[in-house]
Amino acid sequence: MDILSQFLTQTPVWVWVLFAYLLFRGIKGRNPGDTTLLKMAILPVIFTAWGLYDLVTLYGVALDTAGFWLVGIALGAAVGWGIVSRYEIVPNRAAGTLHHPADYTLLPLLMLTFAVKYGFGVVAAVSPDLLQETTFRIADLTLSGLFTGIFIGKFARYVWVWNNAPVVQTQP
Repeated sequence: MDILSQFLTQTPVWVWVLFAYLLFRGIKGRNPGDTTLLKMAILPVIFTAWGLYDLVTLYGVALDTAGFWLVGIALGAAVGWGIVSRYEIVPNRAAGTLHHPADYTLLPLLMLTFAVKYGFGVVAAVSPDLLQETTFRIADLTLSGLFTGIFIGKFARYVWVWNNAPVVQTQP
């Protein structure tokens, strides 16, 4: 029980705030609704920033480290695009919104992404020597990129639908 209390007390407050926000967004995503592209961009921005922060502060930007992260993003983006491609998305250009169906993948993906990122963060804090281990670095960077890519791919699909929706001309 002592180790659990250490995790809880040693974790920065911003991590718990982020967790609460991700939980809220995941639960909210289980309902169909209307939203803007700007709101949909929040999750990809959060995970891209978090991934870049870890890349820069933990590993340094180099061809190999950035390469693993970018490969993960590319793979994840394809997965994210595929998930959203089965959804019926209805753009409403007049309102500036997109109607989306319930997304039952969002909550599990957010919780899994958070758990993986948090887990790697804890391991790196407890055993910083692991940051120099090739297998650990590859796994951390590739998984970080993969999850970031999923959210980028989902967002990219929504942008694609928006951009390819017919523009309805109103009569004067």
